[in-house]
Amino acid sequence: MKQLPPILSASRRKLFTRLIANGALQAATIIGSMLLVRHAFNILLNAEFDDPEVHMFDNSQVWEVVLFALGLMGCTGLAAWLRFTEKVDAERLGQEYIHQVRVTVFDRMNSFAPRALNNRSTGTSMLRFVSDLSSIRRWVSLGLARIVVSMIVSIISLSMLAYLDIYLALCAVSILSLGLAWNFRMGPHMHRVITEARRRRGYLAGNINEKIRSYVVIQAFNQRHRERRHFKKQSQRLSKAMIDRASASAGMRLVNEGATALSMAAILSLGSLEVFRNLTTAGDVVAAMAVVGFLSTAFSDFGRVHEYLQSYQVSKTKIITFMATERLRGRSAKLPSLVVSKGEIEIRKIRIRGVLQNISASIPGGAKLAILGDNGAGKSTLLQVIARLVDPDQGKVLIDGQDIRRCNMASVREAIGIVSPDLPLLKGTIGYNLCYRKPDASNEELARIKQLCKIDDLLSILPGGEDFRVKEGGANLSLGQRHKLALARALLGQPAILIVDEIDANLDQQAVKVFEQVLRSFSGTVLMVSRSEKRLVIADYYWQLANGKLVTTTIFDKPTAAPTFHADTNGKPRRLLDNQG
Repeated sequence: MKQLPPILSASRRKLFTRLIANGALQAATIIGSMLLVRHAFNILLNAEFDDPEVHMFDNSQVWEVVLFALGLMGCTGLAAWLRFTEKVDAERLGQEYIHQVRVTVFDRMNSFAPRALNNRSTGTSMLRFVSDLSSIRRWVSLGLARIVVSMIVSIISLSMLAYLDIYLALCAVSILSLGLAWNFRMGPHMHRVITEARRRRGYLAGNINEKIRSYVVIQAFNQRHRERRHFKKQSQRLSKAMIDRASASAGMRLVNEGATALSMAAILSLGSLEVFRNLTTAGDVVAAMAVVGFLSTAFSDFGRVHEYLQSYQVSKTKIITFMATERLRGRSAKLPSLVVSKGEIEIRKIRIRGVLQNISASIPGGAKLAILGDNGAGKSTLLQVIARLVDPDQGKVLIDGQDIRRCNMASVREAIGIVSPDLPLLKGTIGYNLCYRKPDASNEELARIKQLCKIDDLLSILPGGEDFRVKEGGANLSLGQRHKLALARALLGQPAILIVDEIDANLDQQAVKVFEQVLRSFSGTVLMVSRSEKRLVIADYYWQLANGKLVTTTIFDKPTAAPTFHADTNGKPRRLLDNQG
């Protein structure tokens, strides 16, 4: 299974080293503050300090306390600056890592089989790139980085406290450790509520995405109230899940804060007893309480770190599962390129469970093939197999005798142009969509395609011409305009094979005329699915599918009208040489 990139790669070790140094310096400021507080209180609590006769003419001790106060301010200011630097470096560490993860997931997604990706909810797929990646970033920036700094600060500071008074140090460590242990005991519950919250968020995101896409349907059938009830239930369940998560998180913080308060109270009690028995000084007790106060932030972060860790583990599992989605095989650039000379296509025993059943057939290069069949017969799926958008469960596709799964994907995509309702226009300008298949196309090639597909006529009526911005899916263009652009996009770069999947329905006369002209003039191999008999007349060959089986293959001798087919009862190929058969 594909794993995520390592967090501490060579490029991020420098940042990690800076965080370690930052933690050591923060510990130094705490130790400095502790010693200053200890010394100042020992002076203030000295009986001679309260006797005016002792220092009526000697204010050295007073000025010494003032200097200690200034020193304490300096340590506090330095600690604040170090904490600021830590947060910036930690965020930089997280952002650099999540950038690499984001690109890794995107690259992995680009290799997914389209059929496998379509089986996933758009909402949950978006969740991988938004919520789950944010959880991983929080673990690196606020979790891993913080726990490293907090551990260094805690170990060094408590070691110094133990040097001053071992009993006060043991008292603080024992109580704070019990708080941490209790937090870790709450981990499984935190894991459950985080999993439930992200699951509910995924359901809601998927529902919103679907409703945005089908808003017209909701309005047309007046189902607003029904959809509102469904959305309201999902929103309430998400709210409850998020409240449960917040409750668990607050509980963990409460334990940490309670442990800190209890530790300070215990140090005060034990310290008072030691002072009474002359085992320590009041300054040592106050310094110990100051150390625990400084460490309260670090131990509070430990509680949040556990929350971040649980969220990270859930999100990491989901992302790795997402990256394990079925991929199109044979994508290595080291594979040989597909070399097309004739454009001959042969399919051998193609099988996709529940869709296609052991289909074998072939057409010569330069021929025009029409694929016929009822809805659900497998026509579009067969075209996707030939275009290598779908890998069959078994069987293979040969182009000029070359198995396309043993050729590098870039060369296969170069050889095949596709026009299909499943390949919509993208959000961007007309020029961006026109050149999407081949961004480096020459001006001569662009001019040829524009003339062939009558794109200049389209540009003349759109404000801004090629700079006109197309909405997602071409929603602000007519059906005919969308198909003109899609056809021009597929033809750019002169592919040897053109696949056309039912794009000629409900077109205006001008678009139909352009479509027919392109099909007749195309010199390569054409595979098309169409419901129009006029389009079928253009074809040289016909394959008829029924229930995923190829029941008829026909060579047709240029009739004046399209033929009517009747499937052979034995499923054997039949040859037809005239319009009556």
